[in-house]
Amino acid sequence: MSFLAAALDRVKPSATIAVTDKARALKAAGRNVIGLGAGEPDFDTPANIKLAAIRAIEAGKTKYTAVDGIPELKDAIIAKFQRENGVAYKPNQIIVGTGGKQVLYNALMATINPGDEVIIPAPYWVSYPEMVALAGGEPVPVVCTAASGFKLGAEALERAITPKTKWVILCSPSNPTGAAYTRAELKALTDVLVKHPHVWVMTDDMYEHLVYDDFQFTTVAQVEPSLYDRTLTVNGVSKAYCMTGWRIGYAGGPAQLIKAMSTIQSQSTSNPCSIAQWASVEALNGPQDFIPANNKVFKERRDLVVSMLNQANGIECPRPEGAFYVYPSCAGTIGKKAPSGNVIGNDEQFVTELLETEGVAVVQGSAFGLGPAFRISYATKTSDLEDACKRIQRFCGNLR
Repeated sequence: MSFLAAALDRVKPSATIAVTDKARALKAAGRNVIGLGAGEPDFDTPANIKLAAIRAIEAGKTKYTAVDGIPELKDAIIAKFQRENGVAYKPNQIIVGTGGKQVLYNALMATINPGDEVIIPAPYWVSYPEMVALAGGEPVPVVCTAASGFKLGAEALERAITPKTKWVILCSPSNPTGAAYTRAELKALTDVLVKHPHVWVMTDDMYEHLVYDDFQFTTVAQVEPSLYDRTLTVNGVSKAYCMTGWRIGYAGGPAQLIKAMSTIQSQSTSNPCSIAQWASVEALNGPQDFIPANNKVFKERRDLVVSMLNQANGIECPRPEGAFYVYPSCAGTIGKKAPSGNVIGNDEQFVTELLETEGVAVVQGSAFGLGPAFRISYATKTSDLEDACKRIQRFCGNLR
């Protein structure tokens, strides 16, 4: 009998972390590697946010806090939801966790019973199905192709719902595709969900502020207020505020669910870092002018990467509405021979050959539930992106 839990048989390691670790190891060995696997802005945390953390340390705010977050941060989150999303919450409807991932995990652990189904549009963030599986549930991927803009449609959602469906997880703008749902597209989905009162909605809005070309972000509880009592709205400071390492995520939702999530958290990590919480108060309440300035750079990088990838043989790259990812198809490279002599049979082999041959680290689309494709994070300096795209063009040009 294995010493390890049987639940681990249902879970795969994170492909994005694996690629990042491999690129890091190759760099340490002296290889010239450009890592485009990690979803992490290259911009520094704004100075006012760092200063708030320093002041918190100097003021001795280094002790345990309430498990679900300090009152000041909850107030800042409540104000953010009201100001930016038009959704009202009370303090007992807010939870703060150690990153958005913990918030999502807590919600699934607090609600999933064996056999419960969770609908997940694919391509999906690699952790969604694995967290559902760890909680004992059944992930139900619904493939959303490039032809549909990588977005779940109302008819596909209706077909996927069964009596066992407990949650639908929506991520807009999306990791890994950057696709974002318009208000009309969300309304079509919420019209379906209104008819199925046993289905709850988990909306991952982590990339809310990273949208381009005048795209207008909306969230489920804003679009369809009647779903308010069965919607968990998840967000955080990691991406827009360049605070990935600070590890602060949060959510608003029904008080009973938030209480259950807090119970899970009280027996796992307890409170998030006190210093990071105080920094997050400043992030949400302080100046926001750096976000559009950063977005201008992200948009320029997006346009550069999309243009250069579409000039590579066998690659087709849609232009996303938000986040800092592109999700190009590499179907045109399948069956061709790499410089190593190996024949590329799938997208995992494509990214492996690309890394070995040209030193560019990307993540295979199959890890996100839809291939043959790969994900590139363009949250890195422009010169590296241009170099990486030239290497990809050269690699694809040398396939035979």
